[in-house]
Amino acid sequence: MERTITPNIYYVTGGARSGKSSFALQLAKPYYSRVFLATAEPFDGEMVQRISKHREERGEQFTTVEEPLALDRALLHLPEGTDVVLLDCLTVWTGNLMHYGEGKGEGEIDQQIERFLEVLRHPPCDMILVSNEVGMGIVPENAMARRFRDIAGIINQRVAALATEAWLLCSGLPIRLK
Repeated sequence: MERTITPNIYYVTGGARSGKSSFALQLAKPYYSRVFLATAEPFDGEMVQRISKHREERGEQFTTVEEPLALDRALLHLPEGTDVVLLDCLTVWTGNLMHYGEGKGEGEIDQQIERFLEVLRHPPCDMILVSNEVGMGIVPENAMARRFRDIAGIINQRVAALATEAWLLCSGLPIRLK
């Protein structure tokens, strides 16, 4: 009887500039075949610089897959032999869902999230998922920002529940949550 090993899911969260991405890169280091699943799009000069800095930081150690929306599809079509996926980040993905889903109704965003979570229930390989903790500040004054905070918080909760390990980065220090 063949024994199957369920892949691990590592959830990494924290505030802006808390060290999440660097910590996630360290988690990915022991793996041989690594995929970096990027959700950010270079829509302005500042984002172009951020993306360039992240590419430089990870070097040639990853195959990069860029996908701003259909994370489920990207994860189901990984290069053969992928050992780990580092997905950076779920918060940017949340913004993409809102931007591209504008006018399509709440159901479209919910469906995208559910398709992604379904892949996480049966991951194709080990996964490292990075997300910002956005709910620790003041309540935003406008409805769109509150909606973003709420959607991001729901995604974070649901992903953390599926994770094998969950980490909070605070001032560069990793704190194991799960």
